[in-house]
Amino acid sequence: MIMHGTTIIGIRRNGKTAICGDGQVTMGEAIVKGNAQKIRRIFDGKVIVGFAGATADAFSLLERFEDKLKSNKGNLRKAAIDLARDWRQDRILRRLEAMLIAGDKDTLLLINGVGDVLEPDDNIIAIGSGGNYALAAARALARKTKLGAGEIAVEAINIASEICIYTNSNYIVEEV
Repeated sequence: MIMHGTTIIGIRRNGKTAICGDGQVTMGEAIVKGNAQKIRRIFDGKVIVGFAGATADAFSLLERFEDKLKSNKGNLRKAAIDLARDWRQDRILRRLEAMLIAGDKDTLLLINGVGDVLEPDDNIIAIGSGGNYALAAARALARKTKLGAGEIAVEAINIASEICIYTNSNYIVEEV
């Protein structure tokens, strides 16, 4: 059985970074968990991370990412590049199936197993099964409202949950 079900969105707006994720995990056609916590604060609460993909793989990457942050004295970009390099070059890590969105007060990045570290042009990025729905909603809200980063992230998850069967509206949002 393949497990599905994550929508993670990250937004930087007006000096704030927010990452929001839904809580649904689906196996086949059944919801097996409705309140999974896919958003974490790391590095003494200065960095927020959201992950999509296989849970054990995501936790493994999360631990490695926090180690990279510590060894790079909190430099988010450098830590992300180091993690992506290791992820791409290490035979064991290459098999991990997960993606991360990481943000601090100044930066928002997507890190994947192909070795990419992406910084979105419009300060909005999303991953997971409902990621494109949340991304579209967030872009529209950012263009047409004065809502803050956290408010847009929550509303984008709620809209995605109305469209994507692998996304629910039981969300967690963190903001720095």
